[in-house]
Amino acid sequence: MIPGLNRGLIPGALRHLLAYEPVLPTTDALAPYLRQIDRSRMYSNQGPLVKGLQHRLQTLLGIGEGTTVATNSGTGALVAAILAHAGSADPARPYAICPAHTFVATALAAAQCGYRPWLADVCEDSWTLDPDRLADHPMLHQVGLVVPVCAYGRPLDVARWARFQAATGIPVVIDAASAVEALVDGTMTCHPQIPIALSFHATKVLGCGEGGCVVLPDPALLARVTQTTNFGFMGSRDCQSVSFNGKMSEYHAAVALAELDGWAAKRADFARIARTYHSALQQAGVAMDALVLHPQIASNYVLYRCAGGAMAEHLRLALADAAVEARFWYGGGLHRHSYLIDAPCDDLPVSERLSATLLGLPMGAAMTAGDVARVVAVLVAVLVGAPASDHLAQPVWDRAAPIPASVPA
Repeated sequence: MIPGLNRGLIPGALRHLLAYEPVLPTTDALAPYLRQIDRSRMYSNQGPLVKGLQHRLQTLLGIGEGTTVATNSGTGALVAAILAHAGSADPARPYAICPAHTFVATALAAAQCGYRPWLADVCEDSWTLDPDRLADHPMLHQVGLVVPVCAYGRPLDVARWARFQAATGIPVVIDAASAVEALVDGTMTCHPQIPIALSFHATKVLGCGEGGCVVLPDPALLARVTQTTNFGFMGSRDCQSVSFNGKMSEYHAAVALAELDGWAAKRADFARIARTYHSALQQAGVAMDALVLHPQIASNYVLYRCAGGAMAEHLRLALADAAVEARFWYGGGLHRHSYLIDAPCDDLPVSERLSATLLGLPMGAAMTAGDVARVVAVLVAVLVGAPASDHLAQPVWDRAAPIPASVPA
């Protein structure tokens, strides 16, 4: 516990800072799109707003028409991409290799398609699976799917995975839930034979509450994705394939379109906050190589890589005493979840280390310099040893407002 920061020792209650506080379009920003829904009276089933969103996404990503399918969630995008590209699990190849260091939706999507997740370790440099290492995996003959992940939105080399897929015959689907910026900025590119699944969850840098998208510049394969998200229908009311209801509604498309209208300003806000973190920690004399920011990761994350797990947990608890939520975004790794505790896995030393030491600091488009100063004050107190009270900006007091719960994902 850090003296002077314990909420029980100071008057009132500090305004609670969440690990991520979403800011999505206002009612006024949504109104023009909602009026379009009123006029069209289409609420789902590839309505005009969903089609408009897909067109704008394709323009934003710099890819051709007919290369995106909007979905009801990021997990829905991943399930659709797996079913369309790899199909349901084959008893002869029941395993889906997933990185142990990722959000649990990666493994759950594979499991929903009938695969048994096999948890593999990640590379120290990329924080995701390494295709060259997997090419020699002893269970490869029983693997029917590989799901690399853009950890925290980090770009990965899609072409390397295309070569792995061609050499092994094992379908690859990329979980790029947080990596829309990597695609937009050109640090990651698409491949016509590798589906990429994006998430538009409220915690993502481009959000609509719940939603997602499959990006795939292959019209035939993308048509199968569309069919997979619509009960297997293709030109008739006949279910022709394994499928589910994964369509995005017009209402979520309205939020996504309004989000795109203000997206440049939102990204600028994230960049401002990242610069503030960098400057404040630099001035405080904290080791800068431990701070991980955009463009290394998606701009909706700020990560601090601690020297060890004990230090990371100590820092998390110290921040909690200052009414600041910090988070291990991927928990302890997939192998620590109750549902996956018995999943087959390789040795996971890198995943274990990353999961225990990568602490997510508060981020959000509405954060202020004072908010960042509060976070940095605790980091300095824990990591450098200076009294936190010497670094705290004037706190924001709000005795009446309850402390909100953070979003779970």
